Amino acid sequence: MNEIIFLVEPDPVGGYTAKALGEAIFTDAETLEELHAGVRDAVRCHFEPERMPKMICLVTNY
Repeated sequence: MNEIIFLVEPDPVGGYTAKALGEAIFTDAETLEELHAGVRDAVRCHFEPERMPKMICLVTNY
């Protein structure tokens, strides 16, 4: 896999959420900086090293 795309949205109760398109990966955080780190960690946990995407793209919807 070359790229994985996450849709980033504000959470109604505060912070942000990120949901991968086409994969069952979801994370949330209070700040965008924490969200970036959480997305990277979630991707590392979800994929085996040989299937790891080369690029993680965050797309905002706000």
